[in-house]
Amino acid sequence: MRILVVNAGSSSLKLQILDGDELVVDVNLQRWTPTAGFEAIRDALVGHDPIHAVGHRVVHGGSEYEQATLITDDVVADLTATIDLALLHQPPALAAIAATRELLPEAPQVACFDTAFHRSVSAAAATYALPREWNKRWGLRRYGFHGLSHAYASTKAAQLVGAEASSLKIITAHLGAGASLAAIKDGQSIDTTMGFTPLEGLVMATRSGNVDPGLVLWLQRNAGLSLDDLAHSLAHNSGLAGLSGTGGDLRDVLARVEAGDQDAQLAIDVYHHRLASLTGSMVTSLRGLDLLVFTGGIGENSALVRAELARSLAFLGVEIDEEANATNGMDRVITVPTSTVTIVVVQAREDLQIASEVTAVLDAR
Repeated sequence: MRILVVNAGSSSLKLQILDGDELVVDVNLQRWTPTAGFEAIRDALVGHDPIHAVGHRVVHGGSEYEQATLITDDVVADLTATIDLALLHQPPALAAIAATRELLPEAPQVACFDTAFHRSVSAAAATYALPREWNKRWGLRRYGFHGLSHAYASTKAAQLVGAEASSLKIITAHLGAGASLAAIKDGQSIDTTMGFTPLEGLVMATRSGNVDPGLVLWLQRNAGLSLDDLAHSLAHNSGLAGLSGTGGDLRDVLARVEAGDQDAQLAIDVYHHRLASLTGSMVTSLRGLDLLVFTGGIGENSALVRAELARSLAFLGVEIDEEANATNGMDRVITVPTSTVTIVVVQAREDLQIASEVTAVLDAR
């Protein structure tokens, strides 16, 4: 079965065509937004055999969707109602769904949700300490995100070390423009850093991560910032971008650090501090750690970020292999054999996870 996988993210458009296990098309447009259009989808189809199905990465399934589902007009309407829960992600995904439904009207299309993997998180880890009436009325909970990436990376990493994911205590670190950690035990997510929306948790390219809610209320009450001002700034003008004065791309921030920019240095320091701190919280949730997995654009390509986190975990007996860490472009172990925690780097292959979920949905029809 030939499956087109469409991953319209907050800053990139990834397109893959999988013919069984064979990757026959691989398009990765970086620094992309929906305003650039979807001609790339049409171009990717030219000269190839007909597509049997389409799988879409959709960041937020809301409280309605706990697993991948066949896309219908009703599903599109439900997802449209969740836009304000993932302002950077739902609009591109919905635009991509509309474009591919027009281009491939006969092919069944399946929405695969980043939130689905985290539905196994316990009530204690998922519940906000808010009035219970609020939680029940509005479905307030920590949903978690990047689930497709966390699911694939944890399984692939376990294979790399010759074990089953169900036998290991694993932390997966999906680090890119968006970033999150997941604590995985018995093959299931038990905790994660993102919450009700993809704003919670780690410092990201343009997103703030954790912020005292009292601070946000103070800004509205005393600084005269509107809700729209706050929503836009927390999602688009914060994180590495806000601290460094760059666009938030880690490569640009590091270039400014090399030039002696103190604001950029502080941005990097805050990034590393939050990453180490929240990794520690995942270790506590797991009550131990066997395997740490880096994936995503930064996780795969930044030896500095990997080395800094490894140094923060040295008290656990983590010992990195500097030569292996300095090499990019392959799935690999980057710790020495005597390290008490194994660290691996895994290429993000959400396309394979999505294709498997598409196949499962169609087989169940």
